[in-house]
Amino acid sequence: MIKRIVFAGFLLTAALGSFAQERNPQRVYTYSDEGADGGFSMNNMFLGGSLALGFGSYSFNVGVSPEVGYTLNNWLDAGVVLNFNYNSIRADPYYTNNIRYHTFNYGGGLFARAYPLPFLFLTAQPEFNWVSVNAKDVSSGETATANANAPSLLLGAGYGQRVIGQGSFYIAIMFDVLGDKDSPYNDIYGHPLPIIKAGFNVYLHKR
Repeated sequence: MIKRIVFAGFLLTAALGSFAQERNPQRVYTYSDEGADGGFSMNNMFLGGSLALGFGSYSFNVGVSPEVGYTLNNWLDAGVVLNFNYNSIRADPYYTNNIRYHTFNYGGGLFARAYPLPFLFLTAQPEFNWVSVNAKDVSSGETATANANAPSLLLGAGYGQRVIGQGSFYIAIMFDVLGDKDSPYNDIYGHPLPIIKAGFNVYLHKR
């Protein structure tokens, strides 16, 4: 299942990149002059989202993150993001004391992507998430549920094609650096899991 999702993500990003280059490759480092004096321009606003994957020796995470963003200048995008994630940790007699965990969380936050190079960006994403956990002892069959909330700060880097005024695609790897014990991006011991995101954005007013 993981391999299929990753493969589909790579196919999607490659297709979007080819489309963007074919339509208007010279627009990678241009943006609307409207709003350049500090005003707002709809030409610089985009919609999109990403699919996230996280994995470890005993855990798996998948999520979707719709987003609304704005191109502030030639090298910086920022916006608002929502999160819906599912995490599973399998039962193991040594790692989890034979307890299986299923976790669902939702939340939101902000994001920023800075492009030091046309194909490379650095990203930061502060979030706050609400978490619901279901645990089951596979030996006895007993179950329990719990609710929690936690802040997160995802930091990472990514690769993609960004054509301002048309659209963009990207793939990134991120980690939660806050280390909150209830973070949905950590394993059962609180160690951060790698989060792989593949996504795309489309500008509202294409030029």
